[in-house]
Amino acid sequence: MSVDVELRKRATLRSVEACPDELPTPDDQTAPSLPTGRSLELPGRGTTFIREVTGPPNAPVLMLLHGWSSTADLNWHRSYDPLGQRFRVIALDHRGHGRGLRCDRRFRLEDCADDAVAVADALGIDEFIPVGYSMGGPVASLVWKQHRARVTGLVMCATSQRFNDTRSRRAGFTILNGTSALASLGPFRSVGRLSGAAWSHRLERRGDAAWMIEQILRHDWTQVLAAGHAIGRFDSSPWIGEVDVPTAVVATRSDEIVSTRSQLELASALPGALLQIVDGGHTACSDSAGHFVAALMNACLSVTRPVALTA
Repeated sequence: MSVDVELRKRATLRSVEACPDELPTPDDQTAPSLPTGRSLELPGRGTTFIREVTGPPNAPVLMLLHGWSSTADLNWHRSYDPLGQRFRVIALDHRGHGRGLRCDRRFRLEDCADDAVAVADALGIDEFIPVGYSMGGPVASLVWKQHRARVTGLVMCATSQRFNDTRSRRAGFTILNGTSALASLGPFRSVGRLSGAAWSHRLERRGDAAWMIEQILRHDWTQVLAAGHAIGRFDSSPWIGEVDVPTAVVATRSDEIVSTRSQLELASALPGALLQIVDGGHTACSDSAGHFVAALMNACLSVTRPVALTA
């Protein structure tokens, strides 16, 4: 019996098929059309950057939390408009990423969770659904852990309870720790620029590469590298089973960063979670085929009752 089948059988998870043909996607060869974005002052914390889709009147609120070394736009640009048909959608850049908060404090995922709640406070939002991708998954779960009264549902995508569960991954996160310490020193800030250049080379053959490179080069790479070390220390396995709101997991079948097995173990640990499995690797969120977006929509619908579309 395969790992996937065994875990799904043990967890008795509900799973439904995505319908990718129902959702439009932008042209691969151009920068995407994005919803309104603006800087937002968070009292006592600093200034961050958010995107917002207002959605139908009185719609439930999704708070989109992006992955490591990404930005809200890179992670969610294909998801904004489809989700906005049913929900009010808020997305922020995490601290040190893109146009997110800048600070000299040690990077902590717990602070990112508090940042998300601070965004909700600034926008007058009482309750919302954290939707986390990769690193955003730990942030989303920490929003629930630290601010339970604010969370009405939880959606986890391409993520895990922990990220240092193998010897090679533990070694990788140890290297990140040393690299982030070096990057914090003035003479070694070129580490960040070199990382940005590596991303640029990787993306240079894509039609939308210029836009993607611009997003990445906005990072404070000192903070981004420190974030990688924080991910390596994260482990929610002692408490993730206590989550008491509706949950859903979107797992990526061919993920080269977060193993599918780890994603399915997270789904098993979340009581009554809806499981969606989509083809693709860790960048499935930007896949032009739309499979991820359709699965994400199903996941979000499963954890709430959104406002129905009007004729």
